[in-house]
Amino acid sequence: MCDPLLPALLGGSPVRPAGPPVWPMPDPDVLAAIGSAAASGMWGQYHGEHVCALESELAQFHGIPHAITCASGTLAVEAALRTLRVGPGDEVVMAAYEYESNFLTLHAIGAKPILIDVSPTNWNLDSDHLAAAITPQTRAIICSHLHGGIIPMREVMEIACKCGVGVVEDAAQAPGAIVQGKPAGTWGDIGVLSFGGSKLLTAGRGGALLFSDPQLHQRAKVWLHRGLQQWAPLSELQATALRPQLRKLRQATLTRWERVQELIRIGSTLATVPGLAVFSNSPADSISAFYKVGFQYDPIAFGLPRELFIKALRAEGIAFDVGFKSLHIGRSPSRFRACGALTHASAAHERCVILHHPVLSTTADDVQQVADAVVKVYRAGVAGRWS
Repeated sequence: MCDPLLPALLGGSPVRPAGPPVWPMPDPDVLAAIGSAAASGMWGQYHGEHVCALESELAQFHGIPHAITCASGTLAVEAALRTLRVGPGDEVVMAAYEYESNFLTLHAIGAKPILIDVSPTNWNLDSDHLAAAITPQTRAIICSHLHGGIIPMREVMEIACKCGVGVVEDAAQAPGAIVQGKPAGTWGDIGVLSFGGSKLLTAGRGGALLFSDPQLHQRAKVWLHRGLQQWAPLSELQATALRPQLRKLRQATLTRWERVQELIRIGSTLATVPGLAVFSNSPADSISAFYKVGFQYDPIAFGLPRELFIKALRAEGIAFDVGFKSLHIGRSPSRFRACGALTHASAAHERCVILHHPVLSTTADDVQQVADAVVKVYRAGVAGRWS
């Protein structure tokens, strides 16, 4: 009989034999919407009702006047930067621990990334380092809410307004999150969403831009159009699938938030494990969306190298992975300018682990299995089984 305390990687039985939940999960409302669009022929049209309706609903959901959809979140970031008139020779400040495509987009438009360090508590952009990074050549700041972390956007906007630079708030990982009392994506001059295949709102591909300023909205529309129509648009079928998901987003966000609180609450089994601390959020009036749950992993305290920790948890059927590669590591210094020491970004590069979100949309028992698997792997180390 198999030892229930033996990690699956060492031949034991996995905590979740079927593996992590699939994403997107079956949704009868999405299926009905797609079926209706297919039956009417609307899905194949250039200019049907669903893209326009989705843009209106996105604006209403976020409490802003304007939204534009497009083919991807990466394109949305580029459109936002170009709308802010970022171009060759300009500088754009961003966190050194960030989504790589945002860094590469700056190079694609001829701008130079200025990298600053991240917060020690959640490895998201640290607003305390912003002012020192801004020069006369600075045109914009990119702020990405990552791994359940939240950037204090009120402080960012105060600095940006004082210095006269634009802000792109990348909420690709945070649709539905509340940042200091406002929806994520509505603090910046332009907000960005992504509808990629693993995202909380998914259409396989797609993105959107959010605007409070009508002039910026109009400028983005002009840049995204080629003659009579938008290039790289969202399709009617994608918009059809997204609309039912958007209607459920508030409740889904609260459910994921509650599941994470259950996972990390004082006295929970996960809280007894050293070396694994969930990202903490300092801003008041904030609720994370948890596309990923970010953890600061200490391999010495936990007792396993990060790569072995990930391998062991995946063998248990739990969707843990490593975080991003920090942008300043392994790249030529000619491709960026570092402002100050990037100590915490280097730590994030080495020690970030992330839990994929689908399990947070299921039951409390499923979330408990995440904790059970982590404890199982940890206790095996204490017992010397990994030696």
